[in-house]
Amino acid sequence: MPRIALATYDATNSPAQDADLPQLVRALREAGADAESRFWDDPDADWASYDLVVIRSTWDYAWRTAEFAAWVDRVDTAARLLNPAGVIHWNCDKRYVGELAAAGVRTVPTQYIAPGSPAELPSGYEYVIKPASGAGARYAARYTGDERDAAVRHLARLHAEGLTAMIQPYMRAVDTGGERALQYFGGRLLHASRKGAVLAPGMAYDAPRTPHPGLEPWRPTEAELAVAESALAAVPGGPDRLLYARVDLVDGEDGLPRVMELELVEPNLFLFLHPESLPVVAREIIAAVN
Repeated sequence: MPRIALATYDATNSPAQDADLPQLVRALREAGADAESRFWDDPDADWASYDLVVIRSTWDYAWRTAEFAAWVDRVDTAARLLNPAGVIHWNCDKRYVGELAAAGVRTVPTQYIAPGSPAELPSGYEYVIKPASGAGARYAARYTGDERDAAVRHLARLHAEGLTAMIQPYMRAVDTGGERALQYFGGRLLHASRKGAVLAPGMAYDAPRTPHPGLEPWRPTEAELAVAESALAAVPGGPDRLLYARVDLVDGEDGLPRVMELELVEPNLFLFLHPESLPVVAREIIAAVN
């Protein structure tokens, strides 16, 4: 009976609850595993006692990046960790979007501004500023050319916290076609979902927001599948290292899908929306023990 831990976080004071976690633990147990969820920062957790540790919903990691990175290395040394430490470290820094673009993957155009670097803000089009280390649209906001002062203050806040800023054009198609999330598990497409725009005009970067508005099942197009698979193929070490992945896509001005983000750390699986995927996920996790 394999012993499996699903790493999560203490959501007592957070509105973001992992609705999938209890069902996934139960499905793993019914499939023959000794499974449980554990807080990733639990000082009493004996990670070496598990045959497999799967990162599931460590959704506070973006506020505690150094601590989380150290934890990832400790667990990766003590037990089998998936996704593995090298993948997690690479994906925690969204400068990977630039690496995907350099590898020929169609991505949302991205500019990076590190603390202390001169900042040239766009003019003539709407754009988004967000941190290169973040999750759940944390510290993200959209601006027009008339909102330069607010954008400068936003940059200053990110840099004061030691964060590199990302600047991307606001992809207007998200307001009509939404953002599509293609979920892969065990190397195959699991399911896909679509959600509406997260960032409203005039919304402050530190304002609360709904992370997955209007979430619904989605059937991906051939073009979406092609760009998603090109992104997975560009992951350092190859896609075979991945147990799970979520590719977030939005259409560009040319109507073609582009990678907005590649979620390899702790993506929400949306199993509550796709219950037919639950036994597949449980089976793939148990198969990954060996």
